[in-house]
Order: sequence, then structure tokens, then C-alpha cells
Amino acid sequence: MNGVEILDHGTRVLTAPGAGFGTDALLLGRFARPRTGERALDLCSGCGIVALLWHDQGHRGPCTALELDPDASALCAEAVRQNEAEHITPLCADLRDFCRAGQEQGWYDFAACNPPYFAAGPRSPDPVRAAARHTDSCTLTDAVGAAARALREGGRFVLCQRPDQLVEVLCALRAVRLEPKRLAFVRQRPGSTPWLFVVEAQKGRRPGLRLEEDLVIEAGAARYGTR
Repeated sequence: MNGVEILDHGTRVLTAPGAGFGTDALLLGRFARPRTGERALDLCSGCGIVALLWHDQGHRGPCTALELDPDASALCAEAVRQNEAEHITPLCADLRDFCRAGQEQGWYDFAACNPPYFAAGPRSPDPVRAAARHTDSCTLTDAVGAAARALREGGRFVLCQRPDQLVEVLCALRAVRLEPKRLAFVRQRPGSTPWLFVVEAQKGRRPGLRLEEDLVIEAGAARYGTR
């Protein structure tokens, strides 16, 4: 059954089975965001939650919401219509082919990605859920490569991932000249084991990583309003 979630400032997010969103997407969209007027890119956008969260926070610059699944992309398109958020352009496409050539290379100022987390392990019998959670159609290398192609020099990229992938993520970012600059761990409560991290990188910049305060869920790190 399809549903509607209402963000803090009234933005409607449309969801469906296999095309919803979780705490990680909210944390990603709040950890770093495009500045006023910046050209933004939401990779693996699903129902468009991150792009719509930026809209809810006041971003009105051009924003591309790229998603492989046509049903999820259609939900994003309908949410864009309902919210009169015409600055967001839903794009149903494969990020592995995105920005390989043409004027979009180096065009974006800011990009984000909430990628599939699992390369192995149990799979959902629902092919849509399985594709969203496993790396068959989007590996870490695919995600950071798409961001690197899309971003201008100095452009920023934010990514969330499981802590056991921290080393792989930092190495993958550096391999495509995306220098990690900010990192925060996500915990359910103070002192608990982190279950996620969020990292912001910048294209073509000098080394220098700042470890930020933990994002604590019980303290409201991912809270949003309902109406």
C-alpha cells in the first residue's frame, strides 16, 4: 500500500513497498546539504527522500534525483508535482552510465548517495527490496565514480555506509580524487556501538579529515514532523 510522509515544513514524500526510506536517508540529507542555488545530485534517490528533504530545508537550486527503479522514480516525480518542486528533476537511469560524456560532467556542486549496503548475505525474496539493499546494480566503486564524474572541482559529496566498510569507503573516495573532509558515527544512544557513519568528501582538495560529534538517534538526530 502506498503511503505519504510529511517532513518538518510540510513537504510530502510518497512511499510504496520497496520504495520507502529509513533513518539513514534522513541523516544523510541533514549531515550536509547543498547551499542556496547550488546544482545538486541525489544518487540512488529511491522515492526522492533526500532531494525532497533538501527542498523541505529550503534548497531551490537545480536538483537531479537519479534512480534505477522506474516505480520509485515515478513516486518521486509525483511528489515533485504535488509539492510544486519543479527545480527537482527525477531521472530514471543507471548511475553506472551517468555523466560518462557531455555537459553534465563536472556540472554539479553537490552530490549525495545512500547506496546499497550488502555485497553478500540473505536476500529478500522481493526483487525490488533486494536491489535496494544489495550491490548487484550499484557497488561502492560505481557510486563514488558517478559522483566524481558529476562534480566540479571543489564540489562536495556525502555518503552513508555501515561502519565495517569505513576503510573501503575512504580508500574508494580517495581513488577518484574525492578527499574525505568530515566524518560522523551514528549511534542509537550514547556509548552504544555505531551502526552507520556519514562522510563528506570534496573533489580535488588537500587531505584533512575532521571527526565530528556522534549523531545520536535517541537525542533526535533523525527526527522529522508528521501532520
